[in-house]
Amino acid sequence: MRLPPLPADEWDDEVLRALSVMLPQERLNPEGAGVALSTLARHPALTKAFLKFSNHLLFRSTLNPRTRELAILRIAHRRKCVYEWGHHAFIGKAEGLTDDQIAGIQRGEADNTVDQMVLNAVDELDEQSRISDDTWAALSGHFDERQRMDLVFTVGGYGLMAMAYNTFGIQPEAGTEPEEGSKPGERR
Repeated sequence: MRLPPLPADEWDDEVLRALSVMLPQERLNPEGAGVALSTLARHPALTKAFLKFSNHLLFRSTLNPRTRELAILRIAHRRKCVYEWGHHAFIGKAEGLTDDQIAGIQRGEADNTVDQMVLNAVDELDEQSRISDDTWAALSGHFDERQRMDLVFTVGGYGLMAMAYNTFGIQPEAGTEPEEGSKPGERR
């Protein structure tokens, strides 16, 4: 780990204010915050600003939660982010994604047209930093303007988190590691 979590004895009021943007009072501690947020706590001003944005993506997005998780899992897979994959595979299941659908996300394959459009949009954003006209038009038939904007920012935001987590060496907490053969970047 290049950047370990901030030790408990270094948690001050600035850290608590930064993390309170996303976490309830009872989780404002190293264990409750988890490895990723405890590591980001090393830079409270940046963390506070970024968590406001992340809070929108996770809790206020116009995308339905299942679609949001589909997009997050695809970018986590493409960016080979074990931490993000493990957490969002769990959340994705809670939002209705099946094990087969999650395996399909790794292959870039969905079992319905709308989900496939979302996967294609993620791939295009990651490869070209834009969604093609054809994919945008197809998405327009199923998602309104704000949902399409939220999709772009979700992919970008979670792509950025994957980049940071991978660079900082953030590893999943015990019990959230992906199973062998289902790690991001692996084909099933």
